[in-house]
Amino acid sequence: MCGIVLHPAGHTRSPAMHGAAFRALGIDAVYHAFDVPPAGLAAFVRAARERGVRQLAVSIPHKEAMLALVDAVDETARRIGAVNTVTRRGEALEATNTDWIGAVRALERNGGARLEGARAVILGAGGTARAVAFGLLERGASVTVLNRSEARARTLVAELGAGDAGPLDALGGLAPDVLVNTTRVGLGEDVSPVPAEAIPARALVMDAVYEPERTRLLRDAEARGATPLSGKWMLVHQGAEQLRLWTHREPPIEVMARAFDAAGR
Repeated sequence: MCGIVLHPAGHTRSPAMHGAAFRALGIDAVYHAFDVPPAGLAAFVRAARERGVRQLAVSIPHKEAMLALVDAVDETARRIGAVNTVTRRGEALEATNTDWIGAVRALERNGGARLEGARAVILGAGGTARAVAFGLLERGASVTVLNRSEARARTLVAELGAGDAGPLDALGGLAPDVLVNTTRVGLGEDVSPVPAEAIPARALVMDAVYEPERTRLLRDAEARGATPLSGKWMLVHQGAEQLRLWTHREPPIEVMARAFDAAGR
């Protein structure tokens, strides 16, 4: 038994995507979506242990809280300060993070952004932001983090060794090559975390929100002359890396991408 734990769960396409991958690989497995509010996460993890859940993906809002509920955290997840993948080995739950891989592979996909030396701005300061910042720094980009709570952005920057931090309304004074939204703003609603006029023209703009696939932020970015990038490929690539860890086999990325598309129809 495996699945994804998140809240709310109505938008997730992970069960369709992982289910298609399991079928393509000939693996008999069922991938569930577990809708668990923050107050219930510890009880859920205890129940998952008792029921023998083998693998868990961890999504918003649990990526940071899960750190304290597992038995072992690898170096990558420890440095990031967030978890998106939990694997049961024997009786122990071991955690890592593949979000950063999903983010950089999405940004670099098909000759996209050259991240080394790029100026990047991340909107948000939660678990996804931490992974994206880690990935961008690993690729040699400079990173500024903007968040509604500037104090939380400054904490992230200090802990990961990123460049600068500020409030969301500071975006208009910057000129990044890469802009990544990691907030929940736009999930299931037609709003953007920043005003259209603050979006830099000619930047690559990725929205980790993938429901809807063309968010207001991405439509505004395109209208401004920037290059929009759906969160689809971040989800697909981080999920593919999870499958590689769980199955020790090469994940069927195109199968997963088609399942993602079909789940949104």
